[in-house]
Amino acid sequence: MRNIPVAEVDELDRAVLAIGTDYPRDHLLGWHEHRRAQVLYAATGVMRVETADGSWTIPTARAVLIPPMTRHQVTMTAVSTRSLYIEPAAVPWFPSRCRTVDVSALLRALILEAVEMEPRYPEHGRDAALAALVLHELKSLTPLPLDVPLPSDPRLRGLCEAFLGNPDIHDPPARWCAALNVSERTLARRFRDGTGLSFAQWRQRACVLHSLHLLAVRTPVTRIAAVLGYDNPAAYTAAFKKLLGRPPTAYGSPSP
Repeated sequence: MRNIPVAEVDELDRAVLAIGTDYPRDHLLGWHEHRRAQVLYAATGVMRVETADGSWTIPTARAVLIPPMTRHQVTMTAVSTRSLYIEPAAVPWFPSRCRTVDVSALLRALILEAVEMEPRYPEHGRDAALAALVLHELKSLTPLPLDVPLPSDPRLRGLCEAFLGNPDIHDPPARWCAALNVSERTLARRFRDGTGLSFAQWRQRACVLHSLHLLAVRTPVTRIAAVLGYDNPAAYTAAFKKLLGRPPTAYGSPSP
C-alpha cells in the first residue's frame, strides 16, 4: 500500500499492515497517535520524532518504534517512509517508550516487500509468511543512541527545545543558569534528574543528532562543524564517532 492514511485500513483483521508514504521535502506531520504499534522506517531522508518525554532522530535506513497510543509529531527532511502498523497483541515485547533502532539488510528487504502486499492478504500463503517473518525479525533489533531526552520541568524544557533548534557545542551552562536563576550545581542536578544525562552529555548528543539532518542534505563536514561551533572538523567527527560508533560518512542515503 502506498500513500494512504492508516485510518482507512486500521480495522482490517491482519496483524501487520505496511504502508509506504512519500512526503514533501520539508514536512511537519503534526501531533497524532495510532491505535497500532508503529515501526517507522526512513527509506530516504532523516526524521525527528517528538513526544512528551523526548526527541528521536532517525537517519536513512534506520527506524523508530512508536508504541500504541503514543502522541507524537514528525519533522522530515527529504523523507520517504515505510511503516509497519502492528496489532499490539502481536508484539507484547514492544517498548513502552519510543526507541530508535538499526535495521538489518534482511529486515529492510522485508519491510520494502511488505509495502507491496495487498491490504487484506490471504491468511495462509506467501504474504502471511512474510508478515510472520517480519514479526520474528523485529524481536532482534539493535537499539541506537539517537534520542535526546527532555525534562518535564517546563522552564528547563523550554530552554532544551530552543537549543535543539539552534545547537551550539560551546553554549555555556552559565547562560542556562542565568535564564533559570539557579546555580550550576542546581542546573547539573536538574539535568541529571530530568534527562538521565549530564549537561555536557546532553549538549553533545543534541549537537551530533542535529548534524544528521545536515548530512542528509549533503552539507560538508567542515560546514557542519562550523555551524555547531566545534573547533575543527576533527573534533566534530570524534564526537560523532564516540556517540554513534561510526564516522559521519557512514550515514549516507541508500535508495529506497
